[in-house]
Amino acid sequence: MLSTLTFSLLTFACTSSPFAKNDIDFTLELKDTLIYTNPVFEPVLADPSVVKVGNEFFAYGTEDNWGDEGGYHLVSVLKSTDLVHWELLGNSLDKKPDWKDRGGIWAPDVTQVGEQFYMYYSFSTWGDPNPGIGLAIADKPEGPFVDQGKVFDSDEIGVANSIDPFFMENDGKKYLIWGSFHGLYLNELTADGKKLIGDKIQLAGNHLEAAYVYEKGGYYYLFGSAGTCCEGVSSTYKVLVGRSEHLSGPYLDQEGNSLMDSDSGTLVIGANKGDIGYAGPGHNAEIITDKAGNDWLLYHGMAKKRPKLANGTNRRVLLLDKIIWSDGWPSIEGKQPSFSSGPSPVLE
Repeated sequence: MLSTLTFSLLTFACTSSPFAKNDIDFTLELKDTLIYTNPVFEPVLADPSVVKVGNEFFAYGTEDNWGDEGGYHLVSVLKSTDLVHWELLGNSLDKKPDWKDRGGIWAPDVTQVGEQFYMYYSFSTWGDPNPGIGLAIADKPEGPFVDQGKVFDSDEIGVANSIDPFFMENDGKKYLIWGSFHGLYLNELTADGKKLIGDKIQLAGNHLEAAYVYEKGGYYYLFGSAGTCCEGVSSTYKVLVGRSEHLSGPYLDQEGNSLMDSDSGTLVIGANKGDIGYAGPGHNAEIITDKAGNDWLLYHGMAKKRPKLANGTNRRVLLLDKIIWSDGWPSIEGKQPSFSSGPSPVLE
């Protein structure tokens, strides 16, 4: 429940908004509802991953130097109870893994496995000829995560640019999905999650990275990001999706095209049109379902009016939007990030 002061502020905001369809009705509809406006966290949380623990959410992002807006962070970790207000806890890793001579720790994927928390991460530099994926484990979601070493690298698996891991359990088995513009692949993991077993299976073509799979209504939905992630306001990043009745595929988009094809994928979200809003929305985190049954997508993007930090780092802020399901297919309203106020997730 919001305070009287908050009610007053919300009433003023809603009744003075040019987006209000009916000032009085709109205010009454929202008076007991928390509203929010993107971004939900700034200055940076690139390539986000989110895990729910009890009534709290923890979010993690790529290693970055926030410069004069917060300094260096080695896989920052945030905490929230409502997906809207996020507290920076610090770094989830005390020290950088040492199984590569150099590189950044990118695109962490955190999942609760039993009583522990597994973080699969990319270890790479731009243009790295042999990046790889490692695993760190913690007893608490905020860490510290202790490195378990390399799971595999690109040379070993035979897939160039093997980064952007996504872990899931299915039918009692552990799997890793990964890849960045050289195909998306699925491989079973050992029972301890530290190594691959069996053969890899290609799920999608060379136009996607940042894989995420979500089960709903008898389908596996494979989300991936296409385009350029990191060119400031010129970034072309967007999220595409396909679905399959089987985890191993084949994955088809809404038009029936195979995700193996370079021009395939149904658009979930892309950049705002015009000079305002966000460029390069993509690399979505796990989908969160609220108590009203609505699904929410967390992802990063860059405000067109402020796309970079003073030190030149892409200012990839954390964005939140509700998913609309239509005929069994997900998208964000308008297929672009929201930048006006709207109702928050229902979590109480």
